[in-house]
This record gives sequence, C-alpha cells and structure tokens, in this order.
Amino acid sequence: MLTPDDLREAGVDALLVTALPNVRYLSGFTGSNGMLLVTPEGTTLFTDPRYTIQAEAETGARVVIAKGPLEPTVWKHCRRFRKIGFENTRISYPVYQSFEKELKLGASLEPFGDRIERRRMVKTPAEIKAIRESVQINSQAFAAALTRFRAGITEADFAAEIEYQMRLLGADKPSFDTIVAFRENSARPHARPGRAKIDGNGLLLTDMGTFRGGYASDMTRCVHLGTPKPQTRKLYRAVLEAQTSALDKIRPGVTAGQVDRAARQALRNHGLEKAFVHSTGHGLGLEIHEAPRLGRKDATRLVPGMAVTVEPGAYLEGTGGVRIEDTVLVTPTGVEILTPTSKSLIVI
Repeated sequence: MLTPDDLREAGVDALLVTALPNVRYLSGFTGSNGMLLVTPEGTTLFTDPRYTIQAEAETGARVVIAKGPLEPTVWKHCRRFRKIGFENTRISYPVYQSFEKELKLGASLEPFGDRIERRRMVKTPAEIKAIRESVQINSQAFAAALTRFRAGITEADFAAEIEYQMRLLGADKPSFDTIVAFRENSARPHARPGRAKIDGNGLLLTDMGTFRGGYASDMTRCVHLGTPKPQTRKLYRAVLEAQTSALDKIRPGVTAGQVDRAARQALRNHGLEKAFVHSTGHGLGLEIHEAPRLGRKDATRLVPGMAVTVEPGAYLEGTGGVRIEDTVLVTPTGVEILTPTSKSLIVI
C-alpha cells in the first residue's frame, strides 16, 4: 500500500515499520512479532520461527525468519540505505537506540510521522465489511447477554457474560476490557467491573466492543433497573440529544472538532457541559482508538470511508452517568449509523 512515490515524498530511501497494526495493514501479517522494511524494490517482513508457515500464508511480502531478536537481522538489510524512515510516533526507545547505534557514517533515521495512520483513517470496502460484521456481533452479544441477566449478579459477572457471548458469536476477542458500571459507578467513564451487585433500582452502563477479522467495533448502552426517576430520564434525553446533534453534524468536509462542539453545545443547553469530560468520539479499525479524534481541537476534515464512534456522556458524581455510543461511517452524503441496537433507555 506504500509506493516508491510515498518514500520520495517523505525524503527517505526506505521505511522501517515497527508498530504491529501498521505491519498488518501494509502486509496482512497478524503475528505478535514482526517488522516491515519498505523499499522502492518491495517489502520485506521480518519475524521469528514461530511464524514461518503463518507469514508465508498471510503476506505477499518477502519473508525473512530471524533466529533470535529481530533487530540485528533487520539492520543487515538496512545498511545500504542512507535515509531510513521510522515511526517516530510508535517506535519504542530501546528499538530506536539499537538502530541508531548501527548507523553507518552519513546515514540517518528520519521521522516518518503518522503518514500510515492517516492513510488508515479512510477504510477500504473490505475493511468496512469487517467493521460491519464486528458491529453486528457486538450488538448481538449485548442482546444475548441481556436475556441471561438476573438481578443480583455482579458487574464482573455481567461483563464476563457479555464477552462469552461475543466469543460464541464469532468474535476474535473483545476490542477492550468490557465496562459494566452500576449506579454511582456509572459516573466513572472508564469504570472497571467489580464485585458490586447489580440489584435494586439504578442505572447500568455497559461499554463494549469486539474484534472481528482484526477490526474493532464499539458501543455503549444504558439499562435501568426498576422505574427511572424523572431526573434520570432527563439526563438520558440530554445525552441522546447531544449524540443526535453530533451525528447530524457529520458529513464530508466538516472537521472532527466541529462534531465535538455540536455535542457540547447540546449539553450546554441542559447545563451539563461540565459533566461531559471526554471527547465525543474516535476513529476505529485495526485498533480500538485511531485517528481522527472527535475532540475540541482536532482539525481533521471528515471524508467518506472514515469509521468513527460518537459517544457523548454526562457524569454526575454520587448519582451516575449516561453515555450513548454508536459506531458510524462517514458517507458521501452524511453519516450511516452501523450500530443496530436501539438507543431507547432499556428498563428491566
């Protein structure tokens, strides 16, 4: 997916790719240990003997199997280049040091920036298909877990049930640790499921995602045990309005920051702006968090093919919180909501 022109534009003779999601994106290799060297002549994948068969099957790149750490083998193939691009936003410092130590006189390591990540923002039809499948499994797992919900189970138990249903439905794995937060715990945006029992009256927030075919999905829904109080319904309606406002803003040419501002304005109208403590959303794909970030200062302009989440929330300490999140696709005319799960407050 990178061409000699890409290397020339970056001012490098070759590119060393060390971030595994980028290795996968450029080569198809899904193993846990690999580096990629991209040159004008082609691409070489370096991995270890555990992946000999897998690497040959997954990638069209030339495969080199290293006996021992990858770095010395990779470096031998880099010595003929004077300017070697590297992922300065992703590489570990020890790996950087090991390569810097081996530079020949006159050679240099040149920052390649986030060029690969920015290319990954716009999904191919195959990637969009994988994300759609991931989204469907995620919603089906939530529905299946709800049928098995019983008052008195713990947050951790319900999270485990959700992840079990994901696997049954064909997910590779969860795309992050499932969040299940009851009552006041729901006011913590990244609460960890604990031994608290889900029983009595109160809000239950569930944030969950799957990987399917290597691609992520993400969804947050709220359930209420017992009859919701008027103030709870008011809070829910305000967050739903904020999400709707953000979704209505999405279309090609709009900046990520403008989408975020639309959600914040809606919550400001309800006196809840200070209760919204995170960005409105994020890109997703081979990683659960990718560019663009739907945040205040992100000037990235949306284009068709971007897959993002839209997830405003409002969190009231000691009371609870509401977050509503969908995975969506930017289309030539606006937005397509991929998540099929109803956004009505679920009362059980």
